[in-house]
Amino acid sequence: MDNNENLKVLKELHTGAQMGINAISYVSEKTENAEFKRELSTQYNQYEDILNKVTDLYNDYGEVPSTSNLKNDVMTWMGVQMNTINDKSNSKLSEMLIQGTVMGIIEGRKILNHNPNVDKNIKTALDEFVQLQENSVTRLKEFL
Repeated sequence: MDNNENLKVLKELHTGAQMGINAISYVSEKTENAEFKRELSTQYNQYEDILNKVTDLYNDYGEVPSTSNLKNDVMTWMGVQMNTINDKSNSKLSEMLIQGTVMGIIEGRKILNHNPNVDKNIKTALDEFVQLQENSVTRLKEFL
């Protein structure tokens, strides 16, 4: 696979990880439950680890990832605000995160399936990201 395609996959991975971090951050502000906050903090740190791996992989190509996508940030923030106007329960917050995470899982699996020749290190990072998301859904179900 050529560098442009590897970079395209890295960009998608970076965007997904950043969206996960932002969503967790916004949702975490809405709960007072200590156990739920701990779970969100754990997941936040796992997303940050993936983001750091992606940044390191970008360096292999002499590139620097975009630090922010304002449109995605605003849409994520607005979505959390709108969906929690009447219900800030752990169940509602978990449901929102699960829905977003499932979309990330689908997109990650599609990227893996449609880019079989992606660089081995990028594929490993992408697979770790999808596994992280699948595990997150399982843990979030406990708060429904």
